[in-house]
Amino acid sequence: MHQVSLEEFYRRLRTSPYKGLSSAEAALRLTRDGPNTLVQRKHEPEFVKFLRQMINLFALLLWAGAFLSFLAEWIRPGEGNVFIAVALVGVVLLNGTFGYYQQHKAEQIMASFRDMLPPMARVIRDGILRQIPAAQLVRGDVILLEEGDQVPADARLFEVSGLKVDNSSLTGESEPQLRTTYQTDKRLLESRNVVFSGTTAQTGEGKAVVFATGMKTQIGRTADLTQTVATREIPIRREIRHFTRIISLIAVVMGGVVFLVSFFLLENPLLAKLIFAIGIIVANVPEGLLPTVTLCLSIAARRMAENKALIKNLESVETLGCTTVICTDKTGTLTQNRMEVKRLFLNECIHTEADARFEPEELEKLQLVASLCNNAHLKPDDPTQYLGDPTEGALLVFSQRFHDVNVCQAACPRLYEEPFTAATKLMVTINLVEGKQLACLKGAPDVAIGMCDSILINGRPLPLSEVHRQAYLSAYEEFAGKGERVLLLAYREVEPRESWRNEDLPGGGYIFVGLVGMFDPPRPGVPEAVTAIRGAGVRVVMVTGDYQTTAVAIGRMIGLVTVEKPAVITGEQLRVMGDAMLEWELEEKEVLFARISPEQKLRIVQALQRHGEVVAVTGDGVNDAPALKQADIGVAMGLSGTDVARESADMVLMDDNFATLLPAIREGRTIFDNLKKSIAYTVTHAVPEVAPYLAFLLFGIPLPLTVTLILSIDLGTDMLPAIALASEQAERDIMLIPPRSRKERLVSARLIFLAYGLHGVLEAVAAFYAYFSVLHDGGWRSGTPLAANDPLYLKAVSAFFAAIVICQVANGLMSKTHRQSLLQQGVFSNRWLLVSIAMELALAAAIIGLEPFHLLFGNASLNIGDFFLAWPFAVGMLFLDEGRRWLIRRNVRWVIKLTGC
Repeated sequence: MHQVSLEEFYRRLRTSPYKGLSSAEAALRLTRDGPNTLVQRKHEPEFVKFLRQMINLFALLLWAGAFLSFLAEWIRPGEGNVFIAVALVGVVLLNGTFGYYQQHKAEQIMASFRDMLPPMARVIRDGILRQIPAAQLVRGDVILLEEGDQVPADARLFEVSGLKVDNSSLTGESEPQLRTTYQTDKRLLESRNVVFSGTTAQTGEGKAVVFATGMKTQIGRTADLTQTVATREIPIRREIRHFTRIISLIAVVMGGVVFLVSFFLLENPLLAKLIFAIGIIVANVPEGLLPTVTLCLSIAARRMAENKALIKNLESVETLGCTTVICTDKTGTLTQNRMEVKRLFLNECIHTEADARFEPEELEKLQLVASLCNNAHLKPDDPTQYLGDPTEGALLVFSQRFHDVNVCQAACPRLYEEPFTAATKLMVTINLVEGKQLACLKGAPDVAIGMCDSILINGRPLPLSEVHRQAYLSAYEEFAGKGERVLLLAYREVEPRESWRNEDLPGGGYIFVGLVGMFDPPRPGVPEAVTAIRGAGVRVVMVTGDYQTTAVAIGRMIGLVTVEKPAVITGEQLRVMGDAMLEWELEEKEVLFARISPEQKLRIVQALQRHGEVVAVTGDGVNDAPALKQADIGVAMGLSGTDVARESADMVLMDDNFATLLPAIREGRTIFDNLKKSIAYTVTHAVPEVAPYLAFLLFGIPLPLTVTLILSIDLGTDMLPAIALASEQAERDIMLIPPRSRKERLVSARLIFLAYGLHGVLEAVAAFYAYFSVLHDGGWRSGTPLAANDPLYLKAVSAFFAAIVICQVANGLMSKTHRQSLLQQGVFSNRWLLVSIAMELALAAAIIGLEPFHLLFGNASLNIGDFFLAWPFAVGMLFLDEGRRWLIRRNVRWVIKLTGC
C-alpha cells in the first residue's frame, strides 16, 4: 500500500483525500471489518484456571488425607481428626491460590496494548472535519495529525508539514523520524510515507488515509504475536513439580504398602488402618514446602526491589540465577538515552566537548548555526533539558553553555525553513541576523560538504582546498568510527527576499564551519557490570533497532566487544538467513544484532533456547513484547518502557539500568542455593516422622508420634527456620562459578541422600533414644503393653517430638552453607534464623508444657532435662557436617559425589 501511487491508493480504498468517506460508507465498513480495537484471544474461564491449581499431585494427596480425616471424625468424633482435615484443606487452598495468581497475566498484557490506542481521532467525513471515537475508524478514513497526537491507525500520508513521529515503541529507533509523502523504502516499517497505530506525532502536522485498523495494524500484529507465544515453563516451577512427583510417589507407595501390611497383619479396625496410612502419607508430604518456597521467593523479591529490580512473577526470581545469555537492548538500557555533543572539528582541529578553551571566533558561527537551524526548545525552568528531537536538543544544550540560546533565537527571527528529509539529508533555514539574511545549513557531512566552497579558519573564510578536505575527511571518519552521529554546520549570506521558496535556496557557496559529533553515552556502571556478568559465565548479546556502527561503538565502550571484528548481523542479513546458519552465528563469542524487527528479536531468542540456553531479554517497547514473553525471564524498563513491555515482562528495572542486573543475577543464584537449603532442612524431618510408624508396624512398639504432632512440625516449628534460610547471605564464590545447568535439579540425588540418608537417620536415632530413655526411666520394659492414655506413654511421645525439634535446630544451622565453613559464613550472621529458632523452641515448649494442647496433640509435659535429651546428637550432627564441608573444600571427590549438593 505504501508503494503504489497516491491516485491508485485512493482508487483501491474508494476514498477522497479531501472529502473522505461518506457516513453511510463508513458505517458499512465498520460493520464489515469490525471496530478499530485489539481483540483478545479466548481464554479458559477464570474458575477453570483456579480449579486446575487444586488438582496437582500434592493437592490430590492432601485432599485424600483431608477426606479420610473428616470421615474418621464423623465415625469417631472427638479424637482430633477434624484438626488434621482443616489443616490439610488450608494448605491446598493456600498453594492453589498462589499458583492461580502467578498464571493470571494474559489479560493484563492485552489491556496494556489497548491502552496505547487513542480514545478519539480527528477525521474528515462527508467533507467535514469531525472528532470520533478511534474505535470507529475504518479503512479509507482521512485523519489529521498534529504535534502530540497519538496515531490511531496505520495510515499513508498525503500531506505533511515538518511532521516527525516517535516510532521507538514499535521499531526501536531512538530518534523521532521525519515523515514524507513519498516512498523511501520497500519495507513498510522503514518507509517514511506511513504512520503506525500507537506511535506519537512529536512535531509538525499531517494528513493521512487509513489502510489498516485493529488487529491488521502493525501493533495489532505484534499483539497477536505476543498472545501466540507459548509461555515457557519457569525453571523453579519445573523443579518443584519434579520434586512433588518424587515425594508424592514415595508417600503413595509407602502409605499403600503400610496399609496393605497392616490390613493383613494387624487386627485393628479398618478405620484405624486408614488413619495409620494417612499418618504415613502426611509424614512423607512436606505440607509446608510450597508456602515456604512462596515466602522464600517473596523475601528475595523484596531484596531485589531494594536494588531497583521489581519482580512481577515470584518464581522468576530464581531464573536469573541460571541465566546463561542476556539479550539486551541498547538505547536507554546500556546507554542513557540522551544525545550529547561528544567532540567538535573546528579550525582543522578535533576538540572534545569538555574542552572549554575555545577562542570566541571559533565558536561564534557554530553556536549561531546550531541555535538557528534547529526546531528543538530548551525548557524554561531547566536549560539543560529540552523538548524535541534529541539530536537538535543536544546542539542547543551545548550552545547554551557559551551563549543564551533563547536570546539568540529571538534576535534572529526565522524567515523560512526547508526541513530535513531522508532524501536531502539537509535542513536549511533563512534567518534575519543583524539586518542581513543568513542561510544556515545543517546536515549529513557526505552531502553537505559538496555545497561548501569555503572553510572558516580563525573567524575568516578561506577557500576550501584539498588539504582542508583531507583534514575534514579524517575527522569525519574518526567520529563515525566511534559510533557518533555527525552533523556538518555551514552558513552563507544571501540576497534579501521578501518571501522564500524551496527553489530560491542557494545550492552552493556555503562556508564550512565545522563538524559536531554526538553520542548517546553508556550508563555509569554498565562496563563494570558487563565484566562481572561475563565473569560469572553469562553471555551478553546486544539486540538493537539502531544502526550497526553505533551498536559496535557502544559495545566497545562497555567491554561487550573486545575483538577487532565482532560478528555483526543486521536485520536485512537475518531476513535471508536460515535457522541453522543463525544458530551457527550465535556460537560466536561476541555477536551483535542491529536494525532488528520484533519478529527477528523473537526468532533470536527462540534460536538461543533451542541451543539449550536460559535466556533473559531486556526491552522497553511494544516491539519487544513477544521476545519478553518468549524469554525465560523478560526484563522491562520501568522509566522509559511502555505498559505493554512491562506487562509482558517478569521483571522491571526501575532505573532502566543494565547494571541493576548484576545484583539481580547474584540474588537469583543465592535464592536457588537458599531454596536447596530450605528444602534440605524441610525434608530431613520426614525420616524421624515416618520411622515411628514403620517401627510400630514391624516391631510392635508403642507409636512414638501422632499425626497432629507431625503437622505441628511441618506447619509449625519448622516453617519459620525454613523461611529464614531464604534470607541467608550468599556464599563467597557465588559469582565465580558458571550458571547452573538446566539438568541440575533443585532436589538432586545428593540432596536426598544427605537429607534422608544421613541427617534424617541421625535425627530418627536421636528421637528414638529420647523416646526409649523416658520409657525406660519410667519403668517400662519391652513387650509391656501401654495404653494410649498412659501418662508415661504420652510423656515419651513428647520426648520423641522434642528430639526432632532439637535436631532440627542443629539442622537449621548446618543448612546455612553448602561449601563454606559455618564459622566463615557466621553462626550468628542470619538474625532471622536465630529469631525463628527461638520461636521454634518456644512453640515446641508450648505444645509440650501447656495442658490445653495435650488433648489435640496426644502428648504430656516433660521436665527440662528430658526436653534436651537429644542435644549430644545435635552437636554431633554439627561437627559431622562441618567435616563434610571441609572435605568438599579440599576437593575430596567421593564426598562431593555423595553429598556435595
